[in-house]
Amino acid sequence: MPLYIVPTPIGNLKDMTYRAVDILKNSDIILAEDTRTSSRLLNYYSIERKSQSFHMYNEHQKLEDILKKLQAGSLIAVISDAGTPGISDPGFLLVRESIAKGIDVFCLPGATALIPALIQSGFPTDRFVFEGFLPNKKGRKTRLEVLAKEKRTIVLYESPHRILKTLNQFMHYFNKDRKISVVRELTKKFETQFRGTIKEAIDYFKENKPKGEFVISISPYIDK
Repeated sequence: MPLYIVPTPIGNLKDMTYRAVDILKNSDIILAEDTRTSSRLLNYYSIERKSQSFHMYNEHQKLEDILKKLQAGSLIAVISDAGTPGISDPGFLLVRESIAKGIDVFCLPGATALIPALIQSGFPTDRFVFEGFLPNKKGRKTRLEVLAKEKRTIVLYESPHRILKTLNQFMHYFNKDRKISVVRELTKKFETQFRGTIKEAIDYFKENKPKGEFVISISPYIDK
């Protein structure tokens, strides 16, 4: 049986496709990043299937057993806490090894934070680069130097406790007047969006304590 990569809502539980619910209801095993978090979604849609934890700290240990189950005919679905597995979440390793074993892999279309944030930023969407989370330490400076001259729209994720540090680094490596869009808590009750320059974003988040998860979009570099 194939492996299914199933996107789940990034906030609003109603952002689930009919097909995604159907796949989960018919799965033999649901691999969940955190079974406690996913239980809320599964209960909401009355999905009564067996789930197992599958995250960055145990995926290597569980990989061989999962592959054997797939080869034996089990229908297995992978979900993360929010969004599409494999995008800044566990999933890539299992997909790669499943393909290597000749197992069919299907990824359903669905929720992901980067596309809505990109589109509502107002920046060009025909060409963009997704950076996920920037390196925390090693390689961060080099990556910022490269991105400073990036001529495509940049989209990346950031956590609340690092958002101001990251914005200050943007001001150092980019131009303080470079346009930026920062979306907080996409699709959730308290979703907010800031649009302005990097300097204005720093001032804004000094006055408004960062909470929740952030998606940052940065306008393309333009040659002077």
